[in-house]
Amino acid sequence: MDYALEIKGLEKCYSKGNKVLKGIDIKIEEGIVAGFIGMNGAGKTTTIKSILGLVVPNAGEIKIFGKSFKENEKEIKNRIGIVFDNGYLYEDLKLSEMKQIFAAAYTKWDEDNYKKYIKNFNLNEKQKVKELSKGMKMKFSLALALSHHADLLIMDEPTSGLDPKIRKEFLDIIREFIIDVGKTVFFSTHITTDLDKIADQIIMLNAGEVIFNKDKDILIDEHALVKGDKTILTNDNRKWFVALEERGFSFEGLTNQRERVRQEMKQALCERPTIEDIMVAYMGR
Repeated sequence: MDYALEIKGLEKCYSKGNKVLKGIDIKIEEGIVAGFIGMNGAGKTTTIKSILGLVVPNAGEIKIFGKSFKENEKEIKNRIGIVFDNGYLYEDLKLSEMKQIFAAAYTKWDEDNYKKYIKNFNLNEKQKVKELSKGMKMKFSLALALSHHADLLIMDEPTSGLDPKIRKEFLDIIREFIIDVGKTVFFSTHITTDLDKIADQIIMLNAGEVIFNKDKDILIDEHALVKGDKTILTNDNRKWFVALEERGFSFEGLTNQRERVRQEMKQALCERPTIEDIMVAYMGR
């Protein structure tokens, strides 16, 4: 099996006793969209910065397309495109000037490809970065990320603050990118509805630890939102819930033992959860 990204035993401490990443392991196959979720401070951004060599981890190994990042940094960076929410574009530069900086960094830069994206996204290269709306800035970031034929696209909160129309356009572009055989996306976001639409795999990080790393459909099928009368709860079946809220005469909770609940709590109502339902339940444990 070929992996686009392999992380093993990754640890990061920013200060004594403050371990942000606690030996995490992640594997992402080539040709999929992997959603990376978790609350603020879970360690998602530190993980991404470690992958990109912007943060030096205290322990662990990172391989991209089977090669050590440390030993093959230049080659690997040519195969990666990045889209961050903010902070890596120079606001006072024109788009054309920003493009020149990016183009010089990649040996496979494709000017024709870049011009195609600029035209399709209705971007004006004479504008300064700071004059772009949030949506147009994200489109420009995508144009830069995709114009050197990247094989792995790494995105950190790219749809945060975008209106629904622009978000849909953004996700459509990602789908087109994936259609190109072998392309992979590592998508960190707190907008889990985006992942409901396009993700193949879901990885959840909480307090520096991987809580789950599963195929999206399997993850959702294993869980259920359960509602019912409190009288059917027992000390034993309460243990079947990841999260359980009791109020008045009723209860509502999330179980990771869907089939058992269906078989043994027949009076309860079981519903299909969203990724957000699952994430919130595990965050509260």
